[in-house]
Amino acid sequence: MTTAQKAPGRTLYTPEILGAATALADFSWDESLPLRGEARSRRCGSTLALGLAVDAEGRISALGLRPHACAIGQAAAYAFASAAKGRSREQIADARTALADWLAGTAEMPDWPGIALVEPALGYPARHGAIMLAWDAALAALG
Repeated sequence: MTTAQKAPGRTLYTPEILGAATALADFSWDESLPLRGEARSRRCGSTLALGLAVDAEGRISALGLRPHACAIGQAAAYAFASAAKGRSREQIADARTALADWLAGTAEMPDWPGIALVEPALGYPARHGAIMLAWDAALAALG
């Protein structure tokens, strides 16, 4: 069985996923952040708004999120937010490509801290768009 197939009896909403979804409150929305981006999963309707600030080198220096997503989307956003500071647009774009390839089953798990958290959702393609929300919103914010 490939990792993209659903494992029988495997729990989608693990305690770790639910914990990360609630920990997303650590990255609350901040109206003062100058760069804004939004993303929506066409498949499930989940949305995420993201505000960013960048330093002189264009690297993320602050962020805040406003999610309207399932626990999987929120857990993925938590993984994103926890490791996004200090990253450039190019690094975010590269990670987004690697994440999409992993979700499609054509690549190994991307090198993004905490992304293994959402591995139980690999077998649930309807959740893949929600997983991508934070990377898509960040790229929209970064232009």
